[in-house]
Amino acid sequence: MNKRYFGTDGIRASVGTPPMTPDWLLRLGRALACVLPPSDKLVLIGEDPRQSSASLARAFAKGLALQGRSAVLLGVLPTPALAFMCRHRKPALAAVLSASHNPYQDNGIKFFSDTGFKLSDAEELEIERILDAIDEVEIAEQPGQIVEDKTAAQEYLAHCQNNFLKPEALSGLSLVLDCAEGATYQIAPALFRHLGAKVEILHASPNGININERCGATDLNDLKKAVLEQKADLGIAFDGDGDRLMMVDATGATVDGDELLWILAADRLAQGLPLAGVVGTLMSNLGLVEALADKQVVLYRAKVGDRYVLQALQERGWCLGGESSGHLLHLEYGSTGDGIASALLVLQAMLSAQQSLSQIKQGMFKYPQIMLNIRYSAGSIDLNHPSIQAAVKVVESELGPHGRVLLRASGTEPLVRVMVEGRDKAVVEAYAKELVAVIQKTAL
Repeated sequence: MNKRYFGTDGIRASVGTPPMTPDWLLRLGRALACVLPPSDKLVLIGEDPRQSSASLARAFAKGLALQGRSAVLLGVLPTPALAFMCRHRKPALAAVLSASHNPYQDNGIKFFSDTGFKLSDAEELEIERILDAIDEVEIAEQPGQIVEDKTAAQEYLAHCQNNFLKPEALSGLSLVLDCAEGATYQIAPALFRHLGAKVEILHASPNGININERCGATDLNDLKKAVLEQKADLGIAFDGDGDRLMMVDATGATVDGDELLWILAADRLAQGLPLAGVVGTLMSNLGLVEALADKQVVLYRAKVGDRYVLQALQERGWCLGGESSGHLLHLEYGSTGDGIASALLVLQAMLSAQQSLSQIKQGMFKYPQIMLNIRYSAGSIDLNHPSIQAAVKVVESELGPHGRVLLRASGTEPLVRVMVEGRDKAVVEAYAKELVAVIQKTAL
């Protein structure tokens, strides 16, 4: 059964159109309240700082209250902080109003169970089933309460301060933080200063409409410039809701999710800890596959989306996985992608190896990988069309064993992503443009 509202990472849409309207979020709150067990009352709600988040969070809370559930509005928090609060406070469930790396015109809602993990497909389908019939459900005789609690940010900050590095561990390190005008804008600067680093802050003045705007993990230009100008040791970038991490080394070079995953894997092996395998995705760089293979570690490719990385980790009993986009999961430290925690673990690995970021990433050769997006306005694109598949086979034949092609539809936007990977950047880029032209001619 296909889901109508939930995508690969919760529900997401343009604000002002269903499902991102106050009325729709109220109905969703009512539906969710009906799915929760009768004994479970409390739901935690966080938000990112985009201008629509607060009103949508209150509408969702009102829906919960109408069905007898109590809601706690926690204010602006990184998404992984909500997962942490689930494990810490044990509510029935937690929700965060955020569209992650999307622009402010979009918003979304993600859910975490009482264990801090995202909901299963079956649970999301059940919510949708109730949602479609919510008008037939009676309002509760005794409404729930809606209260505000602004202490969660300090609880999460204390967790990050106390469970990774010792105070002043980063003394002497110069770094630049890009908070993407998003949910990490208060916590991240306070944390890294507490750890003793000299910190330059970028994009930490959210005004509701500048979230992810030419900054953060999806646009590293400002961070690279600042790292070089400040002669900093490295740069750290989060996305709007704080579940992604991208880094920049002292030379201004990008260190992406695949390289960060390699650093964490190599550090685990250096500590003598078991690592049977690592979970990546269909987008994971061939260089990561080869670097892990040299260490006798398998890389399993899951579908794109951190929920699928998590599912594969749980099925295999492994602890480490992630995406090239910067979602990194280390199940010994948390239940979801956490940009701040991941940054701390990378810094921990650097300190242990006594190497700079540019040095510690050298164990992996990153293949040139070109990704081009094709936006479409309605319907879908048939990527299995014979002409498209024939063009893909020609490119794959030319690239040989040290290259590959991946075509996929985005799970969150009306985009088709065309990825080509190989040893020669110019060749890879030319093939990617060829495939885009074929798809546009054939399917648009």
